[in-house]
Amino acid sequence: MRRLLVLTTLLAGLPLALPAHAEGTFSFDTTPGQLPKTVVPTDYIIDLTTDMEHLTLQGDEIVRVEVKSPTADVTLNQAGLKLASALLDNSQKAEIRQDDAAETVTLHFPTPVPAGVHTLAIKYSGPILKTPNGIYIDDYTDPTGKPKRMLVTQFEVADARRMFPGWDEPAFKATYQLNVTLPFEYAAVSNMPIIGTTQQDEKTKRVSFSPTPRMSNYLLALVAGDMASVDGKADGTPIRVFAPSGLESQGTYALGAAEKILPYYNEYFGIKYPLPKMDMLAIPGNYQAGAMENWGALTYIDNVLLFDPKNSTPRTRELIYEVVAHEMAHQWSGDLVTMGWWDNIWLNEGFASWMEIKATDKMNPDWDIWPRQHETREATMATDALSTTHPIQQVIHNVSEANSAFDGISYGKGELVIRMMEGWLGEDHFRDGMRAYMKAHAFGNATSQDLWNALSGTSGQDVGKVARSFTEQPGIPQVNVAAVCKNGQTTYTLTQSRFTIHDPNAKALTWNIPVVAGGPGLETRKLVLGAEPATFTLPRCNAPLKLDLGESGYYRVHYDDVAFAPIAASISKFAPVDRANILGDQFAQFRAGHGALSSYFDLVDRLTAAHETDIATLEEIIGKLEALDFYEIGSPDRPAFQAYARSRLAPVLKRLGWDQKPHESVLDTMLRPSVISALGTFNDPAVLTEAKRRFAIWLKNPASLRPDLVGTVSALAMKHTDAATYEIMAKKVRDTQATELKLRLFQALANASDPDLIRRNVELAYSGAIPDGRISMALSQVASASENPDLVWKLVRQHEAEIRTHLAPWSQDGFLPAIAGHSNNPDILAELQKDPSSSKTTGAKIATAHALNTVAARQEAVQATQSQIHDWLAAHAH
Repeated sequence: MRRLLVLTTLLAGLPLALPAHAEGTFSFDTTPGQLPKTVVPTDYIIDLTTDMEHLTLQGDEIVRVEVKSPTADVTLNQAGLKLASALLDNSQKAEIRQDDAAETVTLHFPTPVPAGVHTLAIKYSGPILKTPNGIYIDDYTDPTGKPKRMLVTQFEVADARRMFPGWDEPAFKATYQLNVTLPFEYAAVSNMPIIGTTQQDEKTKRVSFSPTPRMSNYLLALVAGDMASVDGKADGTPIRVFAPSGLESQGTYALGAAEKILPYYNEYFGIKYPLPKMDMLAIPGNYQAGAMENWGALTYIDNVLLFDPKNSTPRTRELIYEVVAHEMAHQWSGDLVTMGWWDNIWLNEGFASWMEIKATDKMNPDWDIWPRQHETREATMATDALSTTHPIQQVIHNVSEANSAFDGISYGKGELVIRMMEGWLGEDHFRDGMRAYMKAHAFGNATSQDLWNALSGTSGQDVGKVARSFTEQPGIPQVNVAAVCKNGQTTYTLTQSRFTIHDPNAKALTWNIPVVAGGPGLETRKLVLGAEPATFTLPRCNAPLKLDLGESGYYRVHYDDVAFAPIAASISKFAPVDRANILGDQFAQFRAGHGALSSYFDLVDRLTAAHETDIATLEEIIGKLEALDFYEIGSPDRPAFQAYARSRLAPVLKRLGWDQKPHESVLDTMLRPSVISALGTFNDPAVLTEAKRRFAIWLKNPASLRPDLVGTVSALAMKHTDAATYEIMAKKVRDTQATELKLRLFQALANASDPDLIRRNVELAYSGAIPDGRISMALSQVASASENPDLVWKLVRQHEAEIRTHLAPWSQDGFLPAIAGHSNNPDILAELQKDPSSSKTTGAKIATAHALNTVAARQEAVQATQSQIHDWLAAHAH
């Protein structure tokens, strides 16, 4: 699943989360879970009849099971269903005992069921939901303005139980043969090809799909509605991209990406894609996840699959490529080989996040994807430095905890650690290990240890010793560099510690860290740093020796003054990724209380004086300056700081200009909105005037602005807009059907600072104008962009009951923490803690704890920022 982590990064773990030590290889009998393992399903035949008007379903299923040892009770999952009958081997009727709180049903038989193979025949009924989880409806308006209804499924983590009773845990792999009765005019897509269609009456038809391979049930999918496709093929596999009819041509770009990626993955994994077709489906709007890797029927929120030349931006093009690559990587890592339990969800998501960048970079080398992953690194480490972080591989006790594990640690840290492992072992050894892993566990389950064993076998290295120090314990290692120059040579001593932010009582930990060191004109050195110091020498003094060369490692670096001075003096001579890395680590030292903010400004001044042009480096600078500006809210020094920030970025905009130049690089095209937006945030009068002028023209002529500037210009115009102009924009949000444009325009509206307009934004977010799956994110955007989170909290609390009716169960836990996390008001934080919803589930406790810790760390940053900027401005006469 490619989740949009704006909100889910809040779900980062309880304080002092325990690591999963000494994990073994996969064993079905010992893998965690909540269901008994005495009865194991092998094959399902599911027959559904849907009523799309009354939103109900009737189901008949036959499950072939293997009973491991005699038992009178068969326990499986259901949620919201009503079982009418259950029959064993066409003879024994079960007593049905439903536990709706536990989301289970136990079938009790008068005598123990003997060991061996049996069949269960179950009749049941249930609802078709409106919230985007389980089996649900998606109401939308087609390109002609006609209302339409689509049937969609979204089962990860544990919502397959809302469509059929079954063993809803990833270790219980089985085959699935799906039959479904639908409105006659609906096109239907599932994991496998259609093998038969029978007209039931004048309004309905029964569609039957071929049986799936052996797989986990959260990967089953059904999408049906008024859809059309663009079709292609790669390596003999038919590929289709489906969209609401009339929009299918917008799937052409994603289709082209898939046709390039599939042969690459076939070769990389050493196992050809095993299903007879691959379909990718654009779900219009009401889709909580970013995308989902259902085997052979990959689903995406439409704005990350469809590319509209009139409205889509270069960033959209890149995002589509990455998300397509992510979900396609899951067809092997996640689908063919699945983690045994959710404590290893990072095996799915961290790997797919790494592979999406690797594949995108290979196919689009001019995008400079790897250097720009610096942003992911900084966001991930900001979370991982707090006390509420958790190990990549963590103990998961229940579904609520499993949902919380889809966060920046599983995705971002997982990606970065895998990249580090590949860099340490070498691309060929790593690829060969992945091939061995896939071959050994195809159509089955695995643990992290299984992967380490495979990589050890192909590389000859003790991979587990290094990898487990990063996956089984929380936090970030820091490599400390001390340099001594004597007799014309420099001796470097490397030690390690733990890097933390706002965590004075953090447990001391030790990692085995693959370190890469080098610099301009220097030989590259590699070593694995453990508990003992490591030393080496260079035959010169004042060498710009930098650690984490290429930013391929997952660690912070702290240099003493002797080691850092030549790095700072030579920073513009390093590769762009290393320039961004030096900046990021230096700012991190300030956030941790171990470095002065002035050192960061010195690096910024050196780079901007040297006319920095690289997008990764400039976006690092922009991101940190914007963060500092946010910390300066309420400070009398804020205008002076903004003047400094403008002075550093104005030359960049002068080079880029407002309008795209002939033959300019795609990176400059993507950088331009970031620079304009930042200068507007820093109240650059010329930028604000020009944005207002262009916005007025755009209102009359939407074609006057390139798509990549629409969001930036309208956001700046909305900061201090009047009610009449606001209403024009709000109407655009309500009337626009394209999800990409709708969300872009709402994000611009979120910048309105007038209290009445903030109120109207909150109401707009849950009025139906924004798809249900994006309501939480939209409200969080209003809290942040308006700079008035306290008012947003008050308004959300007033309408909380109604808002929650639109949210899927797995988005309920983080809903309030995502709003409160933007506030510094102790009364709001106390209200969050006291609210019953904050402790209702483990996931809610996790989200609340992280929100509180994030706020506390931010308050610490505000205090340090305002103090140091005040002194720095005075010293530099800014």
